[in-house]
Amino acid sequence: MRITATLMLVAMAAIFVTTHQMLGTHPVWGYVNAFAEAAMVGGLADWFAVTALFRHPMGVPIPHTAIIPKNKDRIADTMAAFLRSNFLTPVVVARRMREMNVAKAAGDFLTKGGGGEAGRIRAGAGQLFVEMLESLDPDRLGLQVKAGLARQAEKLDVSPLLGRMLETAIADDRHRPLIDGFIRWTGLTLEDNEDMVRDMVQARANAVIRWTGLDDRLANSVLDGLYKLLAEMHVDPNHPVRGKVEEGLKNLARDLQHDSEMRAKVERMKNDLLANPAVSDWWTGVWERMRLSLIDMVRNPDKAMDGQVGSSLAELGQSLQSDPALQIQVNRFARRTLVGIVTRYGEQIVSLVSNTVKGWDAGTITMRIERAVGRDLQFIRINGTLVGGLVGLTIHAAIELL
Repeated sequence: MRITATLMLVAMAAIFVTTHQMLGTHPVWGYVNAFAEAAMVGGLADWFAVTALFRHPMGVPIPHTAIIPKNKDRIADTMAAFLRSNFLTPVVVARRMREMNVAKAAGDFLTKGGGGEAGRIRAGAGQLFVEMLESLDPDRLGLQVKAGLARQAEKLDVSPLLGRMLETAIADDRHRPLIDGFIRWTGLTLEDNEDMVRDMVQARANAVIRWTGLDDRLANSVLDGLYKLLAEMHVDPNHPVRGKVEEGLKNLARDLQHDSEMRAKVERMKNDLLANPAVSDWWTGVWERMRLSLIDMVRNPDKAMDGQVGSSLAELGQSLQSDPALQIQVNRFARRTLVGIVTRYGEQIVSLVSNTVKGWDAGTITMRIERAVGRDLQFIRINGTLVGGLVGLTIHAAIELL
């Protein structure tokens, strides 16, 4: 477009020179000459105006030229202020978010297949995620995450939390399957260790009982009694021993929440567990398995989407699409989150824009703006040439008529 506008200006100059020598031969050449003269003036004026925005015309430092490079910092501040006042305000963001159904859009994204724009977005994001995971130092990151979790765990008072969980489980009768499982485990353990129980009974029997052979009968009676007790506890939910166990669990739930000695004991146990090297090694292994699993999942999306992960995501997407109550909750959360981000970090975002533009050198910002709007600016030169010519033609015609 710059070449086109320049060639048009050169053409007008050539026509002006040519027709100037033919003015006396025919009246029409006067009109052509007037058009070319005014077009040349208009084209030159607009060339000067367009060029003065970005640089000094012909390299001559004429006042009020190279406007954009000289006002780079002011432009940066103006852009940042415009962004802050028109986009990054809580009112604007909240109003815009009310018009959007983020939950339904997320549901559509999760339920769609791998093709189209969603597939390209998913593939690009997945590749970026894989590269990020592969670039991380597993040992160093594992240590950092482990240290962060340890700090959070140290701040957490787990005793009241465990107490409330146990109390809620007892209130909802969710502890009964746990007791049943413990009874079955005790029965199986007793069955696997009958010989050890017999040896214990016989070792504690006196010589007379062993001499009469009653020690075997006594051991069998003990085992039979234990099996009978376990069977009765298993089939009778109101068995007195089960009642004692439940009473003990209730007392434990109460002590975990309100007994200072119990809470201190649990806290010491928690700290000892966190300080145990075995726990540290376990977490490092867990993190590495998680990292490798995530990389494999992203690299093989079809396998992941065909499995449990894909089914879960599809179910979540369908719920987001069809459940109005869930959509309201998710949209409200998204709106509050984004408004909170804008409220807290709006100034930092604006400062980032302003400082980034200020950090560009004059040549960079000139080149970027000129590339963005340069085509239209060259149309200004073309239009200036044509409009100037028409004005010159009109003035010449008016003079001839008068």
